[in-house]
Amino acid sequence: MAEAKQKAPSKTEIIAALSESTGVDKKMVGSVLDGLTTLVAKTIGKKGPGVFKLPGLLQIKVVTRKATPAKKNVMMMGKLMDIAAKPASKKVKVVVLKSLKEMV
Repeated sequence: MAEAKQKAPSKTEIIAALSESTGVDKKMVGSVLDGLTTLVAKTIGKKGPGVFKLPGLLQIKVVTRKATPAKKNVMMMGKLMDIAAKPASKKVKVVVLKSLKEMV
């Protein structure tokens, strides 16, 4: 039989592991994680630069996608179809940095 796949650690498990490895109180580790969440939100928010980099792990950035016009009579799967217009939008993109790739 195949092995059961392990689940990702929960926030409580992450806090406990960080607290144990650093010797810092669990309450303090929890507040640091909450502070990190707030910092990411401010950085990628409307007034922030749109890029947050966690050194050695990942980069979170906002990508703006342009609006696409409607297209009529486009050949798709052997049929003529109309494609609806899409408005401009913003997406969050997470880029894995080289050092994190090397950990795997």
